[in-house]
Amino acid sequence: MSITRRGFAGLLSAGMVLPTTLWAQEDPVYEAVRSTVFGDNAEFEAGMEFLTERDNPDVVPALLTSMRFSGRRVRDIAKVMEALTGENHGTDWFEWMLWQERNAQIVPHPSLAPFKREVLLGIDQNFDLFLRPEYLKRDKMKIRLEEISWGGVVKDGIPSLDNPQLISAAQADYLKDDDLVFGVSINGDERAYPLRIMGWHEMFNDVIGDVPVALAYCTLCGSGILFETQVAGRRKPLIFGSSGFLYRSNKLMFDRETHSLWNQYTGKPVVGPLAESGIELRQRPVVITRWDSWKASHPNTRVLSLNTGYRRNYGSGVVYRDYFASPDLMFPALVDQSKHRQKDYVFAVRQFGAARAWPLDAFKGKPVINDVIGGRNLMLMGDPDKRSVRAYERGPHQFRATPNGGLLDEAGTKWTVTEEALVSPNGTQLPRVAGHISYWFAWDNYLGDAASVYDG
Repeated sequence: MSITRRGFAGLLSAGMVLPTTLWAQEDPVYEAVRSTVFGDNAEFEAGMEFLTERDNPDVVPALLTSMRFSGRRVRDIAKVMEALTGENHGTDWFEWMLWQERNAQIVPHPSLAPFKREVLLGIDQNFDLFLRPEYLKRDKMKIRLEEISWGGVVKDGIPSLDNPQLISAAQADYLKDDDLVFGVSINGDERAYPLRIMGWHEMFNDVIGDVPVALAYCTLCGSGILFETQVAGRRKPLIFGSSGFLYRSNKLMFDRETHSLWNQYTGKPVVGPLAESGIELRQRPVVITRWDSWKASHPNTRVLSLNTGYRRNYGSGVVYRDYFASPDLMFPALVDQSKHRQKDYVFAVRQFGAARAWPLDAFKGKPVINDVIGGRNLMLMGDPDKRSVRAYERGPHQFRATPNGGLLDEAGTKWTVTEEALVSPNGTQLPRVAGHISYWFAWDNYLGDAASVYDG
């Protein structure tokens, strides 16, 4: 999948989308906003004049939606937005979205919900499952409707892999030694899910070691997070898919039982029937590492087969090649870049009532870091060349790495490192702690001041 960065907005503007009318309201603001996409020239000109004279920026969120789907009218829409805000971003949808994120004090006019719903259902009628009017009430949503963006695909346009076919390591001759994989081990069941395949699907639903799990991989924010999908109080495990929507350059996934939208980064439902449920999916440990490294330490691992049921180019370095190579984001999200670049990698942990991130570069020449999170002593082992970090509780111990990759405590005792725990010669075990790799921008945007960052 080769997509350039901000040119994506221009690509959409070039192909005008004309949904059918789904709402009828006698509201002059709604009619003016709607004219940007559905009105004739006279209606559009009258609508823009009305909104300019009304002089209230509460319609800017709706006009931002219009910018992506109004074709040649985008310049006139931008002029109205500039008049209402005093800003000068022209037709740059990306910059306008950042302005909107910075100005959360502006409450959108009520016409935003029916208008945005009408536009998006014109792209895919299946979006109605997520955008029922009762779900879009501002006091029922956990995110801002105005910041939900269409990601360029329909519902399930990025298809999940559900209980996918697996093969042995010996059969996986399609993999190169330096291909990266998501490595998972639960109750002795060892699996490898190559990123070159997962980049096309961004989600798998599977049962590993008798535990129902889903790996939600947001390619845009560089994070693959493994969640348990059996939720207390529900009879069956949740099954997840990709909605086609984004929020601050992060995918919104959905569960197939209730069609609630979920924040991939937090594992919490944010729109729909479960938005007020208080559910937060439990994370499980997952590691990104090179295939040769995972195969050597897990010879009995099973691996995703190329027989996924879909026709994709699963070659090495193909999916999202341009995006991964670029320092830019494809979709807008505010980020503090005073210390870290927006697409620098960090290892993120949200456990023990706290959140903390470790820049991947911190492990250069320092493969073991002893640290603390939420009052709990933690040991992290990292290898930037493999994009790998594993975290473990360390109890009262201070660990250090040996030249050959071993692990010693403060007394010089050698510990064994497994996917589940650190194990001492006397059988003492210190458990693994769930975490995941992420681009800096996603961590900073979603956690911000609520989290800490290792600067050692």
